Amino acid sequence: MRPELFVEMAAVQRRHWWYAGRREILSKRIQKMKLPAAASILEIGCGTGGNLHMLAQHGALSAMEYDEKARALANTQGACEVRAGGLPHDVPFAEASFDLVCMLDVLEHIEHDGEALARVLALARPGGRLLITVPAYQWLWSEHDVEHQHFRRYTASAIQAKALAAGWRVEQAAYFNTLLFPVVVVARLMAKLLGLKQAGSASPPAASVNTLLRALFSAERHVVAARGGFPFGVSVVAVLRRPP
Repeated sequence: MRPELFVEMAAVQRRHWWYAGRREILSKRIQKMKLPAAASILEIGCGTGGNLHMLAQHGALSAMEYDEKARALANTQGACEVRAGGLPHDVPFAEASFDLVCMLDVLEHIEHDGEALARVLALARPGGRLLITVPAYQWLWSEHDVEHQHFRRYTASAIQAKALAAGWRVEQAAYFNTLLFPVVVVARLMAKLLGLKQAGSASPPAASVNTLLRALFSAERHVVAARGGFPFGVSVVAVLRRPP
């Protein structure tokens, strides 16, 4: 991701409906896992730290981030020490250390994603899990992906295949951000047809609109927690487990 986008992201991630709604969805999904008491949790690629306080509610949190500017912003959150590191080779943590590893919209930024998934497998304890989210459908590729320096978008089946090849067992792989899927599809297709440039990040809309969109998005948490997700959506969510 371009460095200047990290500063913009840090400014909006607490209030913006997408960040806030995603935190609610993922927190509910983690609750469903019934992690052990004082679970050891790692967030890889924590960016500016928007998820750290949410994740810290579920266990003893560690975090790593490759970008120096993003890491500095994340360390101001005070949730945990954010260490320098990146996948697949620069990892500052011991193997078999974590009950839960989280990669939340991170894998699409890594060129060698299969190698990265294999490296993360070694960080999880036997029986430990990986919670992963990625953007869905290559046909939704847009200027947003270019601005955020993505290598690709995924399908649920593609994530399953890459996870199995890396040695993970797949507990669930499905989609979310489904209720707003038609709006996103129309916006992306119209931008392509009209040659419009979509901003890489955006300030929250008017307060009333932001509140409505957050409520719609976060309402998906019940389905994601109970069933793993939806049959389609703007994003993929998967829960993987290291074989015991």
